[in-house]
Amino acid sequence: MNSGKTVLVLAGGNDPQLAMLEGVPHVVGNDAVAFAGAAKDAEVILNWSGSRELLHDVLAMSPRVTWVHTRWAGLDSLLFPEFVESDVTLTNGRGVFSTALGEFALAAILYFAKDFRRMIRNQVAEIWQPFDVEEIAGKTVGIVGYGDIGQAVATRVRAMGMKIMALKRHVPEKPDPLVERFYKPEELRPMLAGCDYVVVAAPLTDETRHMIADGEFAAMKTSAVIINVGRGPVIEDAALVRALTEKQIKGAGLDVVEHEPLPSGHSLYKLENVLLSPHCADNTADWKAQAMRFFLEQYARFEVGEPLKNVVDKRRGY
Repeated sequence: MNSGKTVLVLAGGNDPQLAMLEGVPHVVGNDAVAFAGAAKDAEVILNWSGSRELLHDVLAMSPRVTWVHTRWAGLDSLLFPEFVESDVTLTNGRGVFSTALGEFALAAILYFAKDFRRMIRNQVAEIWQPFDVEEIAGKTVGIVGYGDIGQAVATRVRAMGMKIMALKRHVPEKPDPLVERFYKPEELRPMLAGCDYVVVAAPLTDETRHMIADGEFAAMKTSAVIINVGRGPVIEDAALVRALTEKQIKGAGLDVVEHEPLPSGHSLYKLENVLLSPHCADNTADWKAQAMRFFLEQYARFEVGEPLKNVVDKRRGY
């Protein structure tokens, strides 16, 4: 075994996708003891499903590790101080989940525009009662966080004839054919004021936590719908419930919430103007296989010294 290229795989279960690592020297474990023999020479850690604590412990006992890959796109639960300050390269699964999340955002837009809740309720009650619906063509979508997921959303809603505004820390120098106008973070409220639908696709950092709260909901149209396919705490939970209860906005389509799992009895379960997904909008039948294939592509690059994709700025958190 080429111990220098050994991959320490942090995994708590027996996912069948781990068999795809055949041919790659690796050790699988869900506690630090499992890596005691291989850690001193290994150069790679694959955080498949390990905890922050396990990554912390294994990284501390692996002096030669130069690269950590996590299958997830979200990073907020993994970035402990020692890791951030180290020279170890971090890559993530950004892009693997974007298509499914873009589709969920479009589905949520159509759900509210066509009032599917009312349609289903009437069907169950055997009520034949025609009602008006909304066209989405010509409506404006504001995308908060224009990365891979935001672009996947933009591609799909633009195909439906919708206009797109996007908020991004660094406004692109070249025009984007999908976006009519870019806004900087300090221009969030003016952007929100002009949107019929707002799709949140931002990563969770110190700057984005509670980025959308009471003031932002107050800036939105009362007919607007907010959709979160990014990270739950970017939207302040209590402010969201207030905005929905007091009809400051029309509704919310949520794949993520601030506190997960959402406890029984929470208002978001009961509100009629909420579409709630239990953080599974990207759980397609083959998402784990896609995630592993991407890691294997990365590993092939690592073996021959080619630049890795999805390198994360650990200090910024994305």
